Amino acid sequence: MIIWINGTFGSGKSTTAYELQRRIKDSHVYDPERFGYVLMRNVPREIAKGDFQDYPLWREANYKLLKQVAEQYPGILIVPMTLTNEVYFNQIIGRLRLDGIEIKHFTLYASKETIEKRLKKRLEGKNSWAYKQMEGRLVNLSKDTFQEHIHTDSMSIDEVVETIAHKSKITLLPDRRTKIKKTMDRLSTGIKEFGIFK
Repeated sequence: MIIWINGTFGSGKSTTAYELQRRIKDSHVYDPERFGYVLMRNVPREIAKGDFQDYPLWREANYKLLKQVAEQYPGILIVPMTLTNEVYFNQIIGRLRLDGIEIKHFTLYASKETIEKRLKKRLEGKNSWAYKQMEGRLVNLSKDTFQEHIHTDSMSIDEVVETIAHKSKITLLPDRRTKIKKTMDRLSTGIKEFGIFK
């Protein structure tokens, strides 16, 4: 099974993904962004695209690798990735489903005001790329293609994790961490992924 966690930047995808991984016995976080960064670093600036998702190679490579890993790995793959283009969605998730791979897709959805607050917490102001992308991404993600929506405005990360697990029919391991340990784990996730909070 693949659990795909979608949502605009600042919606809590990575934090949710790694919290799920900590509480699902056999699981692995697969991050499609990493291949995107490789592409962006190796294409000359003069011919580079503004978004690595616009490279057909990025979409094809992630589809093929996800297919291979999902077919060979006995556990659950967790994919935190913003995907708001319906064509790109079908080229990856749609094809994987046609291949018979079970995918539970969830969009972490929140109001513009909530996302603005979350972006500020990770030190991204109105001139940041994530902030400028926010409104358009929220409009696209509201479409039925990107169901199932989980409205997270008033939900904690723990509640989001438990909701995804319940809807995916997955039993979570008990979380015996102290509040401090849990906070440190989440800070570590943010630093590891971006050097800032996500």
